[in-house]
Amino acid sequence: MRSRRMLAPLLLVGAAAALLSPAPAVADTATACGTALSPNEIREITDLSDTSTLPGPGLHRLETAVDRHRRITEILVAHRDWRGVFSVGLDAVEHEAVLPLQRDPAALPDRVWSPAISSDLLARYLRNLHAEFTGTPVDPAWANYFALARDCAQSPARVAMAGYNAHLTVDLAHAVDTSGTRPDNVADFYRIVDSIALRGDSIIGLTKDVYGGDLRPLWRFYFVGEGLDPLAGNDQPSQTLLRAADSGYNTVTLANGFALQNPGIRTPAEQEIDGLWRVTDSALQTLSDLGGL
Repeated sequence: MRSRRMLAPLLLVGAAAALLSPAPAVADTATACGTALSPNEIREITDLSDTSTLPGPGLHRLETAVDRHRRITEILVAHRDWRGVFSVGLDAVEHEAVLPLQRDPAALPDRVWSPAISSDLLARYLRNLHAEFTGTPVDPAWANYFALARDCAQSPARVAMAGYNAHLTVDLAHAVDTSGTRPDNVADFYRIVDSIALRGDSIIGLTKDVYGGDLRPLWRFYFVGEGLDPLAGNDQPSQTLLRAADSGYNTVTLANGFALQNPGIRTPAEQEIDGLWRVTDSALQTLSDLGGL
């Protein structure tokens, strides 16, 4: 099934309270398993991740956000800061897949909705980066990612997958909501996530080359619903995660985004999204413990 090999099929929750703690104070933001960032670099990341200074809606807003994120990625990668292990893959697909598609009116004819969903998705990550570097509260899934990025006993691949989980289990569902996605946008939604899936090798290659993290063993799970064999005989993943894999992770995310648009079921939808990223992250931790990440 085409949708089951999408990249949106992605990702991811440790139950430990330490992983869910608020972002650290500003004094602790200089390093995460790499060399220390300078005060000027921290200030630059803080400024670049401030979404309140992005231009108005449309393609220009998306292009500006992508350019800002590229500079943030360059800073983090220069220091091999593990907070960049997700950014390095995201930056690649934004330039190789998302922007070329968004710039093609023939591919995405809705010139209001199409750039909106991509910019809303990226903006949620930028806002959490901004919170991380200013010591303000971070969303739980991203707090988990940043906490893992400081745990140098983890594998870089484990950290990266926590980021993809937060981005595409939580943030994509909310972007479906905030961008005003309608049923007639569904085909274009799949077109966008499929364009990302086709650039999966860039994510795998850059994560390996820059951070030494090998995502390839797990990647087929996110593309075709496979890759959970190492968990056989374990309590995880739960049936919730197995159902998500069976139907296509991106399809579950889309359905959750539509549910957020309905005031009558918004709260249960938020609970579903929260539970899904947590159970996925828990399964990822088990995979990591078994040597699969």
